[in-house]
Amino acid sequence: MRVVETVAALRAELDEGDRPLGLVPTMGGLHAGHTALLRAARAQCATSIASLFVNPTQFGPGEDYASYPRNRPRDLSIMEQEDVDLVYAPTVEEMYPEGFDTTVSVGRLAQRLEGVSRPGHLRGVTTVVCKLISAVRPQRAYFGCKDAQQLLAVRRMAEDLCLGVEIVAVPTVREPDGLALSSRNINLGGAERRAALGLREGLCVAKSIRAAGEQDAGQIREAMRRAMRERGVAVDYVSVADPRTLDELETINGPALALVAGFVGKTRLIDNESI
Repeated sequence: MRVVETVAALRAELDEGDRPLGLVPTMGGLHAGHTALLRAARAQCATSIASLFVNPTQFGPGEDYASYPRNRPRDLSIMEQEDVDLVYAPTVEEMYPEGFDTTVSVGRLAQRLEGVSRPGHLRGVTTVVCKLISAVRPQRAYFGCKDAQQLLAVRRMAEDLCLGVEIVAVPTVREPDGLALSSRNINLGGAERRAALGLREGLCVAKSIRAAGEQDAGQIREAMRRAMRERGVAVDYVSVADPRTLDELETINGPALALVAGFVGKTRLIDNESI
């Protein structure tokens, strides 16, 4: 496995790489959800590339950029174990040199949910992902379904800007008790770890009510809020939306996606489930 820190070195390595190229963007703090992405890229592509970069532009004021989990030796060791061919681990100065003044923003998809709760977050995501795709020029790029809005926004961006990359969705990986894996889970203490299951509980309630025949999305949203609060989650938002557009539904007559976000202590978590 080779590790490079500049676009010039990356391009020099890729000139020798077999196609197709598969890119897995990461911010480190690797867990089994990341390894699922790495394994998908390894299985489907001749050359697998991972990025390792904690992107400052997707964190807002007062968010956890400074405390975001960073353990480069551990992350690189996991990537090597997963047979990654090449790691692109740029510095902030390499990604955003002096005078950098361009952003990539998706429209309506990014203006709700995370777009309301974390203004600028998705713009930071789509900007850095566009830069990574432009630098690597992969045939496929891999993203987890846990960040459903991010996945949709990246897919919209790639299509709208004709980036020539297939955005591959990989299913959410969960702990045995159902908690979605997240790099931020490391911040949860014993009681907080138990409370975090409230997000999963909200989604399970939504799925159960829908399976029983409920079509009123407002009733389902209210039941989700109650379930989360009873577990001790400070609810940020609950959503029952069209899975393609994230438009909120009033009546469910077809596929729907339930999305939740909330705080457990100081840790903000998100999750989603088709219902």
